Amino acid sequence: MSGKYQAPSVRKAFSILRQIARSPKGLNLSHLANQLEMSKGTAHGIISAMVEEGALIRDPSSKRYFLGPTLFELGKTAYSELDLREIARPIMEKLMEQTGASVFFGIPNGRRVSILDVVESNHNLKITAPRGSTIPLLAGAIGKIFLASMDPEQANSMIVEKGIPRFTARTITDPDAYLIAVSRAKENGYASDDEEYIDGVRAAAAPIRGKQGKLYAIWAVGFKSALDDHMMGILEAEIREAAGKIAQQINNRPLFTPPNA
Repeated sequence: MSGKYQAPSVRKAFSILRQIARSPKGLNLSHLANQLEMSKGTAHGIISAMVEEGALIRDPSSKRYFLGPTLFELGKTAYSELDLREIARPIMEKLMEQTGASVFFGIPNGRRVSILDVVESNHNLKITAPRGSTIPLLAGAIGKIFLASMDPEQANSMIVEKGIPRFTARTITDPDAYLIAVSRAKENGYASDDEEYIDGVRAAAAPIRGKQGKLYAIWAVGFKSALDDHMMGILEAEIREAAGKIAQQINNRPLFTPPNA
């Protein structure tokens, strides 16, 4: 069995997209099939699927294909997230230097949180996770922050209907106690956890409200041996300040607009 998975249809779809992207006047089916040495039937099937998804559009008069709005939306999102990482990273690096904790920047994604960027601790022993990976939405401090940013009825419904997973012996699983912690997080502008998600690990998190109400968060994680009560107090104050700085810079940036718009 080959160690590299092959997906011919996906490769052909990207070949079509690239070919059309190089042709400002668009391309018709015959030209695409000839240029890519692909049967017209195969090209037509892939193109039809991309038209349906909005990745391509077809001019009915010339019968030529052009890149569609779905690609712009995806590209805008990718550009936006890259831009946000550039904004957040210097502030994350400073927070790591001040506290010695690993610092993460992420966004809620359904019942998970997607990690957009991470600055690893400079300690030999550290907590880390790869960029692009996810953690559960209700994982310790980060869960309290995101629920604190929700409508109270929505937060209550999520806790009551879905329940709170137990990650460690110290996880708060009682709904009333958890909602009190969520309310405290909303009041303070940050949340913390003491071995609630990972044994021997403490964390603090703060919300970041971006443009058009989009929500992000920054959180910092370290071993309890390094984050004693004094250091946790520093971390909680610093992470709230870091979140405020990132939010200010995000909201001061102009919205992305396409080239030559």
